Amino acid sequence: MRIVIRTIIVIALLWIGLLLSGYGVLIGSHENAAGMGLQCKYLTARNVTTAQFVHTSSGIIGLSDCPVLRKSDEVIDTGN
Repeated sequence: MRIVIRTIIVIALLWIGLLLSGYGVLIGSHENAAGMGLQCKYLTARNVTTAQFVHTSSGIIGLSDCPVLRKSDEVIDTGN
């Protein structure tokens, strides 16, 4: 029972951290536009957002993989 309660507390703290910081965690990605585009899906505290990046396998132009964390446009606490 303690493990379940601790797990719920850790998940709640992570969710609050995502809410206040405005970051999202990568939950999925796939290539589009004939392999030249990369679509990344991020789980934020409020919803799931999608980001489009230019993609090359070498990473010289654009990205080779999606970043694990991404700053969202919408932030709850700006620190003011």
